[in-house]
Amino acid sequence: MRPLFRRLFPLLALALVACDNAETPTFSQPEPGEALSGGSTTVMKFDQNAYSMPSANLAPMRRLDFSVGNSFFRNPWVIAPASTTARDGLGPLLNTNACQNCHIKDGRGHPPAPDATSAVSMLVRLSIPAGPEHAEVVRERGIAPEPSYGGQLQDMAIPGVAPEGKVRLRHSTEQVRFADGTEVELRRPEIELNDLAYGDMHPETRMSLRIAPPMIGLGLLEAIPEEALLANADPDDRNGDGISGRPNRVFDQTSRQTVIGRFGWKAGQPGLNQQNADAFFNDMGLSTSLLSGSSCTDRQTECRAMPDGGEPEVSDDILAQVLFYTRNLGVPARRNVDDPQVLAGKTLFHRAGCQSCHVPQFTTAADAAEPELANQLIRPYTDLLLHDMGEGLADNRPEFEASGREWRTPPLWGIGLTQAVSGHTQFLHDGRARNLLEAILWHGGEAEKARQIVLGYDQNERTALLSFLESL
Repeated sequence: MRPLFRRLFPLLALALVACDNAETPTFSQPEPGEALSGGSTTVMKFDQNAYSMPSANLAPMRRLDFSVGNSFFRNPWVIAPASTTARDGLGPLLNTNACQNCHIKDGRGHPPAPDATSAVSMLVRLSIPAGPEHAEVVRERGIAPEPSYGGQLQDMAIPGVAPEGKVRLRHSTEQVRFADGTEVELRRPEIELNDLAYGDMHPETRMSLRIAPPMIGLGLLEAIPEEALLANADPDDRNGDGISGRPNRVFDQTSRQTVIGRFGWKAGQPGLNQQNADAFFNDMGLSTSLLSGSSCTDRQTECRAMPDGGEPEVSDDILAQVLFYTRNLGVPARRNVDDPQVLAGKTLFHRAGCQSCHVPQFTTAADAAEPELANQLIRPYTDLLLHDMGEGLADNRPEFEASGREWRTPPLWGIGLTQAVSGHTQFLHDGRARNLLEAILWHGGEAEKARQIVLGYDQNERTALLSFLESL
C-alpha cells in the first residue's frame, strides 16, 4: 500500500464510524486469535502448497496416515484388469483419473480453455424434471437423471468406449456501474455440448456447470454442530432482514435417512465420506461400498460390457484413508489482520450485511469425528445454508430441496490465496467471475441489498473491501 494511502485509512475508519448505523460494528483492532481461521489446526503456509498441509495439531504418526490418504488422492487410478489391483477399475466413463486433477494442489478448479480436450476440473451436472416414476431415485439422488447420460456428463473414457460428449463454453457479457461511474464487465457462461455419443438428450434436460471447490477445512465444517447451523436458518424471514437461509435435506447412504446437507455447491451431500464416494463413482467410474455398481446408464451397452476392478473397486480401507486426508487438510492462517485497510474492509463487509450468510465463526463439536477437530473456534465465513441468489446465478436445476435459484454459502477462508495455489482467480460455482469484485457483483436475490450497498462504495472503499477478502 502507498504510504499516503495507508495514512489516510485511519481517517476512512473514522468516517465509517460517523456514517454507520448503530447496528454495524466498526473494527479498529483485530479480534483475539482472528488470524487462526482453523483454530489450533491452522497452518502457516502461504505459497502454492498452502492448501495441501495437514492440520497443524496432527501428531507425527497421524501425519503418516495423512500421507497415505494423500497418495490415494493424488495418484492416478488405472484400467482393469491390472497388476495394480488396489488402484484398478477406472471408468469406463470418467472425467479424470485422479482426485488431484480436479482439485489441483487441493485448490479451486477452473473452466476449460477454448482449446482444451476435456473440461477436467469443471463438471456438467444433468437432470430432467422429475415425475412420479422418479420418486425413488429422487429420494436417494436428489434429481431425476437424464436417461441416456445420467446425472453428470463424462467427457473422457477408456479405450473401446466413446466419451459421452465434449463441453464448450461461450460467454455473453453485461455491464454493471458503480455509483461513482466505474463500470465492470460481467460474463455469463453458456454451455455447448458437442459430439454426443449416445443420442440426443431429453428435450427438457437441465444442465449446471460446477468447478471443483477447495479442499481446506472440510473436516472442521463437518464438525460444526447441527444445532449451530439451524440457529442461523430463517426460512420464513421472520426477522425481516431479507435473508432466509435454510438447510438442504439430503439422503444419507449409510443411515438410509434424510439428514442435513453440508457439502457440494447446493449442499447435496451429508458428509465427507459420501462426498468422496460420489466423486469416485461419478468422476472416475469407481465403485465403493456406499455407491456400488456402475455409473454407465442402461443405454450405454459398450460401457456396461467392460471389465471392472471388483466390487467395490475402492476398498473401505482406501475410502477411510482418503476420508482422513480430506478431513485434515488444514486452513491457512490469515494475513495482515491488523492492517488498517483490512480492518476498514472488514467494517465495510459488515456494513453491507455480507456476514448474514458468510457467518464469521463457529465452535466445532466436542465429539468431532477426529479429536484434532474438536472444540475448535473456527472462522470459515459460511453458514452452510441454502440461499436464493437471484436469477443471475440460477441454474434452474433443483437438487433435493434446493431450488434452481438456491446455492449453499461457500466458505471464504483461504480465498485470498487462490492465485498462489491455483494460478487463477475464477470464482463462483461455474468460474464465471474473474476476480472477487465480479463475484460480489453477481450476487442477487437475498444478497441484492448487500450488492446495492457495495455498488455505492467508492474506489477507496472497494479497495479496502477487497483487501479484507484477500486477507482471509
